[in-house]
Amino acid sequence: MTLHPSLAVVRRGVRAVLDPLDPGATVVVACSGGADSLALLSASLFEGHKRSLRVVGVTVDHRLQPGSDAQAQRVVEQMAAMGADETLTAIVTVSATGIGPEGAARQARYAVLEQVAARLSAAVVLLGHTLDDQAETVLLGLTRGSGGRSLAGMRRGFDVFARPLLDVRRDDTVTACQVEGLTVWEDPHNSDPAFTRVRVRRTILPLLEDELGPGVARTLARTADQLRDDMALLDSLADSVLAQVAGPHGLTIPLLSAQPPALRRRVIRSAALAAGAPPAELFHEHVLAVDALLTDWRGQKWIDLPGHLRAVRRDALLVLEPAPTAPS
Repeated sequence: MTLHPSLAVVRRGVRAVLDPLDPGATVVVACSGGADSLALLSASLFEGHKRSLRVVGVTVDHRLQPGSDAQAQRVVEQMAAMGADETLTAIVTVSATGIGPEGAARQARYAVLEQVAARLSAAVVLLGHTLDDQAETVLLGLTRGSGGRSLAGMRRGFDVFARPLLDVRRDDTVTACQVEGLTVWEDPHNSDPAFTRVRVRRTILPLLEDELGPGVARTLARTADQLRDDMALLDSLADSVLAQVAGPHGLTIPLLSAQPPALRRRVIRSAALAAGAPPAELFHEHVLAVDALLTDWRGQKWIDLPGHLRAVRRDALLVLEPAPTAPS
């Protein structure tokens, strides 16, 4: 019997991630009940059990919608019926922060999945992002002027996480679920035009495909892969520069000023993050303002940075320090 092409492409992506694992290893699959994550779980069970792997399905309840607890229970029951070796529900609290509800939910989700992985001694946590998700991420980065770091899109793997479906189209995950008779949950947030990503998914990308021809999403995803290699090299070079210019009291300005802008600004960003600046709140404008303390010194007093930090030039040093607390 010939395997349906959509099933084949999903399983191929999962197989590439699971192949290096030793028999008996635990694999955690994050599953919301949507088509992408259900197709991922199904392929992980098929490929994982062939390799004597233990596959655990985890659904995260963000408590952002009425009835989310009932939906989480339905997903747990579905994962068990599909043959997961163990099922878990992780409940998270999404705090209001400066990164918006989507970003806050993502942070909370990854944090709890890391905790689950540690508790289970899991070899990997699989996420169901597809090629279409990658294309949307790159397009959003373009519209926000976020630079190469954003255009490089989502990584295929980081820490304990892996994304096996970044070469798989969303249509294939939907079809794979249909072929296997899996009931898919449609998240209301995925059709709410109040979210920018939904408008990109439902309006902008289809319009680009209509006007420029098919293949736009795949081209955007390929661009992310190419840029990610470039970013990794630049980040590695910047780490080497940071090690050279960092001292006990700050960064040595003459050595740092001599670096090309692409490396110098990466060093500034890395140093600010190490000093406690929140990554989601540290923007390119902040880095440029600090860079001006080195390259356009006119006696500026300091630059305020997120995370209650400030950057100060003191003689031949760039100092990143806590901002003084205002008197009450």
